[in-house]
Amino acid sequence: MKTNQFRAIMLILLMAVISLGQANAQLIKVTGTVVDNKNNPLIGCNITVKGKTGGIITNINGTYSIKVYKGEVLCFSYIGYETVEVIVKSEKINVVMHECAKDAMEEVVVSGVGAQKKMTITGALTSVRVEDLRQTSISNALAGNVQGIIGMTSEEYKSINENGYKEVSDAPLSTFSIDVDAASYSNMRRFINRGELPPADAVRTEELVNYFTYEYPKPTGNDPVKITIEAGDCPWNTTHRLVRIGLKAKEILTDNLPASNLVFLIDVSGSMWGAERLDLVKSSLKMLVNNLRDKDKVAIVTYAGVADVKMESVSGSDKQKIREAIDELIARGSTAGGAGIQLAYNIAKKNFISNGNNRIILCSDGDFNVGVSSEEDLERLIEKERKSGVFLTVLGYGMGNYKDSKIQTLAEKGNGNHAYIDNLQEANRVLVGEFGGTLHTVAKDVKLQVEFNPSLVQTYRLIGYESRLLKDEDFNNDAKDAGDIGAGHTVTALYEVIPVGVKNDYLGKVDDLKYQKKEKKMVKSTGSDELLTVKLRYKSADKDVSKKIELPFVDSKGNNVSSDFKFASAVAMFGQLLRNSDFKGDATYDQVIDLAKQGLNNDEKGYRREFVRLAEATKGIEPVN
Repeated sequence: MKTNQFRAIMLILLMAVISLGQANAQLIKVTGTVVDNKNNPLIGCNITVKGKTGGIITNINGTYSIKVYKGEVLCFSYIGYETVEVIVKSEKINVVMHECAKDAMEEVVVSGVGAQKKMTITGALTSVRVEDLRQTSISNALAGNVQGIIGMTSEEYKSINENGYKEVSDAPLSTFSIDVDAASYSNMRRFINRGELPPADAVRTEELVNYFTYEYPKPTGNDPVKITIEAGDCPWNTTHRLVRIGLKAKEILTDNLPASNLVFLIDVSGSMWGAERLDLVKSSLKMLVNNLRDKDKVAIVTYAGVADVKMESVSGSDKQKIREAIDELIARGSTAGGAGIQLAYNIAKKNFISNGNNRIILCSDGDFNVGVSSEEDLERLIEKERKSGVFLTVLGYGMGNYKDSKIQTLAEKGNGNHAYIDNLQEANRVLVGEFGGTLHTVAKDVKLQVEFNPSLVQTYRLIGYESRLLKDEDFNNDAKDAGDIGAGHTVTALYEVIPVGVKNDYLGKVDDLKYQKKEKKMVKSTGSDELLTVKLRYKSADKDVSKKIELPFVDSKGNNVSSDFKFASAVAMFGQLLRNSDFKGDATYDQVIDLAKQGLNNDEKGYRREFVRLAEATKGIEPVN
């Protein structure tokens, strides 16, 4: 009996000690601002409590608010910046973050929210090994994040038949529409950060290359775009040449951009529920709202089972009203995407600004299932409406049921562009950092045609742009639609060229014909030392008649290439490895990493260093059989 009494007394004393400790631990609300060393706010900076799961991110002003106990440690982390740890002693903590050294490689990290493995995240951080990333599915299931696992098989991508080699004697011209989209890169990044290789058809190599900005010379004349050409050894087959064709659009200060008539077209169907879908849409659009000027106008159209006007067009000065309308959005119901698109075009035309930027910004996972929903029906709808002078920007969100094929069709056919938003930092890049290029077209229906010199070029291959190929006669046909380029944008195209006299193992042999004799085509040389000539056609944003620019190129045959050339070729090599391309040659991930590191000098935002980290992580991911 005495023993039991003693145990009870000791238990009471122990509980008292614990209660006293809890009482002494003071829970406080800590607020502050996170900026870089130039005093620019860092949007989407991850803030966690050391040793705990969960966390928050900074908002569009770089500010935050979090409840913690005094004495705990707050961890601040952001891509391309050194992690900062601060012991909580007061209710106000402002942080200045500094960029990592260029050769510093960060660890792969895992989000404590939903236990998803990522490098760019919004949650608590824990170091992991790449081989551990294969446990993502189990961790997600335990966290209740089932949709991201089961739904992954329902994602849809257009099949890509990779461009092969063409003989110059048979096909001296290569014609295609430009593509400024970069959605494939951020989508690819989402897979790698989850510890998975993306499906081959999700990798559009030209979009990986065009995710990055290159230092091309700016246009100086009347044309809004300038051509630059450079050539060097092909890294994955050094007997071949790699030709880089770059375009640079004229830059326009934000204050000088024409007035915008915007319609936010937002998918609020049930498939958009969640932090990485509608919640991320709302945060993204509120960042864009901060950039609006008084002369701009915004309306909001939503669609689920039916389409509805959530907010009639208001001035860009009425930011609070716009934000409140965005905050009220709730995801539920089926997806009448076609009806929403039609209504959005009607609203845009109703508020049309002559000589202005009239544009719909569609935010969706592409999962249309009511009314007009097939790719063919959507294409016909968009082709009809684009004649109105209203442009279309498509922002893709979500994972598991993401319909990239439909999103891509809308962007290609709607005189617009396409981005995939996988996190708040990507939204900031697209809608804030590249505001003019994303939303303001300076040249439309931009086409490229390259003519190769048969006396110097045996065969050639355009890397990527498979969905943008045109017939040669389409180049001079102003009725043929093509891609658009926004203010300040750069576009890059790469050709792998096999010079005359180099052994060619890529073209198969065809038996002689039985019923006719095919005479070998004789090519009479002009004696020119030009490797090729690039021709470009474009229309001014408000015109329907095109203009032509032409630039010949003489190859020095050396390998004194720019750092931008090295980086772009590394990204192209990475894309071909991800696709397991028949033309990847001697490419390896180690080559990608080494070459990319030689191109890090133009990396103010840290995107190139992030690419190196992605390539490093990809090395450790085993293909799924």
